[in-house]
Amino acid sequence: MSVLAALRPDEWNFPLLMHVFGAMILVGGLTAAVIALLLGWRRDSALYSRLGFWSLLVVAFPGWLLMRIGGQWIESKENFEEGNEPAWLGIGYLTAEGGGLLLLISIILTGIGMRRLRRPDAGSSVLARIGTVLAVLLLIAYVLAVWAMTAKPD
Repeated sequence: MSVLAALRPDEWNFPLLMHVFGAMILVGGLTAAVIALLLGWRRDSALYSRLGFWSLLVVAFPGWLLMRIGGQWIESKENFEEGNEPAWLGIGYLTAEGGGLLLLISIILTGIGMRRLRRPDAGSSVLARIGTVLAVLLLIAYVLAVWAMTAKPD
């Protein structure tokens, strides 16, 4: 397989770079959000919840868009036969599509939870905690997807 990768046409480099760069931004944004949201959960802090929310919204979501667009672009250039696609491609589609939906739900829940924590009488926000759990699950799923993309299991 490494010989085939070395023979990849040059016009495939930019979509592949876009896909990988988007994935790095997505995983980095999710990591920052998970750390902040877990700290916010532990301390019931609106500051950490706000940081987690903005990490999801401003870093992770644009990273997901970049990763998804680049992934579709490079996949269209690969010309895999219908029904004969490698397993890692299916893992990528599953985590990209399902993960995108969970990412949006997590952003919405943490945003609402963050707003509720800003009230003076607020204790803890269940919605922010649910968003935290979703973000942790997403991070685990995307780390597995990164493994699948690099190890190429078949």
